[in-house]
Amino acid sequence: MRRLAPDEKALWEKVIASVRPLHAPTPPGPPSEPESEAARDTVSPAKRVPAPTGPKAAAAPAKAQPGTTLDGSWDRRLSRGLVQPDVAVDLHGHNLATAYALLDARLDQAVGMGARVLLLITGKPPEGDARPVRRGAIRAAVGDWLAASRHAGDIAAVRGAHPRHGGAGALYIVLRRRR
Repeated sequence: MRRLAPDEKALWEKVIASVRPLHAPTPPGPPSEPESEAARDTVSPAKRVPAPTGPKAAAAPAKAQPGTTLDGSWDRRLSRGLVQPDVAVDLHGHNLATAYALLDARLDQAVGMGARVLLLITGKPPEGDARPVRRGAIRAAVGDWLAASRHAGDIAAVRGAHPRHGGAGALYIVLRRRR
């Protein structure tokens, strides 16, 4: 690490003097009294929490999130377009409310009939679109809709569709197998 030149140091001092903290520092509270030996012994053994043992405390296993539960063979088949969707939902011409209602109804239908792959066609943005966000309102809302859906537990993964099924304008929704 190099040392600052005198002119750099003066400039740095100016910067430090102009900085204000985002939050005011909290004043220290009154000092707490140390717990006496007698007070520690009055706590019942049932209320005491044992300290974790070992080098690291064992963390709870993470619950599988939608989109992380497919094996490699599913991903390969989806990326090559080898999977034939059981149900297709085309959201062209719908507004957000009707698109959500249609998606929910078709998800309910697909789960009920034991389908594995649902093709969701949302549409591509126009080529000459100068908006900073390159996807439509429905496509932008689909992820939130699926996460909050009553069928979120039935969804194993959401993947982009192969060009033969719509490419960037469509999604595969892979449903869990019913047991």
